[in-house]
Amino acid sequence: MIEIMSAFDSIDSLLFSTSTALCSPFAVFVQIQGYVICLLLAAGWAGAAYVRNREIRQMKKCMKDGNPFAFLSHDIHDLEHSNQVKLPGVTVVMPLKGFGEHNLHNWRTQLTSLYGGPLEFLFVVDSTEDPAYHAVSRLLLDYKDNVDARLVVAGPSTTCSQKIHNQLVGVEKMHKDSKYVLFLDDDVRLHPGSIGALTAEMIKNPEIFIQTGYPLDLPSGSLGSYCIYEYHMPCSMGFATGGRTFFLWGGCMMMHADDFRTDKHGVVTKLCDGGYSDDMTLAAIAGAHKRLITSPPVAVFPHPLASDLTFSRYWNYLRKQTFVLESYATYINWIMNRALFSVHCYLSWGFVSPYIMALFHVAAALRFHSKYSLAEEHVLNPNGLRLVGCLVLCTAIELLSMWNLTRIEVRLCNMLSPEAPPLSLSAYNWCLVFVAMVVDNFLYPISAIRSHFSQSINWSGIRYHLRNGKIHKIDRTMEKGKKFSDLAAKRLYGRKAQSKISILGSLSRSLANWRQPKKYDV
Repeated sequence: MIEIMSAFDSIDSLLFSTSTALCSPFAVFVQIQGYVICLLLAAGWAGAAYVRNREIRQMKKCMKDGNPFAFLSHDIHDLEHSNQVKLPGVTVVMPLKGFGEHNLHNWRTQLTSLYGGPLEFLFVVDSTEDPAYHAVSRLLLDYKDNVDARLVVAGPSTTCSQKIHNQLVGVEKMHKDSKYVLFLDDDVRLHPGSIGALTAEMIKNPEIFIQTGYPLDLPSGSLGSYCIYEYHMPCSMGFATGGRTFFLWGGCMMMHADDFRTDKHGVVTKLCDGGYSDDMTLAAIAGAHKRLITSPPVAVFPHPLASDLTFSRYWNYLRKQTFVLESYATYINWIMNRALFSVHCYLSWGFVSPYIMALFHVAAALRFHSKYSLAEEHVLNPNGLRLVGCLVLCTAIELLSMWNLTRIEVRLCNMLSPEAPPLSLSAYNWCLVFVAMVVDNFLYPISAIRSHFSQSINWSGIRYHLRNGKIHKIDRTMEKGKKFSDLAAKRLYGRKAQSKISILGSLSRSLANWRQPKKYDV
């Protein structure tokens, strides 16, 4: 018994000395640095919330002034037939891989756009064996008389990622009169006026090279889904500028169709030549040639995450995101990626460190007050709890700012899609959001380091190997256990997907006659 008590005393002494050491000037600097990171994130989200809320106020003002269709255009005169018939042609290219629980509804929101100009949709798969092929084939039968949509089989990629290959094949197949091409991921849930809003900005400013947007993640309840939500939230600041940005999201990119027809700035060549990430490659091209990337304030899209998104699928998704930094098109691009790699890793662990230190401070305080008195030899440094108090305050401010931005983006999405079932903020578990913040930032540097040394990644059942920043080898052997994609629980191969009629799907079907885009006159 005496030996056990002696062991506990030794642990207590170690705990108290560790807490005291974590009050040293260097340790205090590390903790204050973490507080600053929290407050900078809060400030960034507050700025993004201001931009999104400004758009909400503008829409409300338009509706008050007699424009019930402000979710389509602030100026109701733009919706007159005489103006709609002048709109340029747009081709929507959707590279697909697999079929999941949210795909049908997402595709319906894309097909039933209220864009008034010529509009065509190209669903691009790598083979007829892809479950998406059968699902899209059935879907297009429902809309064959209303929209100009085709299913294209691109074949397997050999020199770049399958997504880029599908995109480039889609560009080759697009209508000769299309002025703009819009690349959409299959997990993007569009608003009725999204295509029109993006096109209007392209018409207003011909100098725009790429227009983009960003997803609003709707966590499914698992820790993995909240980690993905938390991972995207800091990046959302760069897309909530209301105009110029240096960020680009491959899930939504509108570009000039002629840039691909003429291979302007080598967009086709650089994507095809070992390209792994479409958005990083195009962002590098835009930066090298001083071209403009913009993100309009209405370009925020609901992104429901898989209901059974496991932590392992989140980890593979994080690996894909960090692996992107290992690909590059130019030497300047390589330098920028190394800088992003270093800064992100430093800030991630700089964010997590105060929480680890706080555990020692709290544990020491609890142990001291439960067993020892102030008269005993063990001394507890009171500065430890003061530092914990500061961390709690900064964390509360950060979470409040994140909550506010999410609240405003949910409201904006509801206003932009008045016909859809409203999104709700009540579905978010903010305790899990906090846990996800710590977990995601702790794992990011580990994932980035592993990606740097492995130089290979599994993306939707295909393993890519990099050399000098470019894909040099592609393995298509089905990896053991790899049957589903990371975010949307999409079945990648193996059996045909079965179409299920949901309440949302039925609603979208019933609205098809209301939201009918014009077809190209062939």
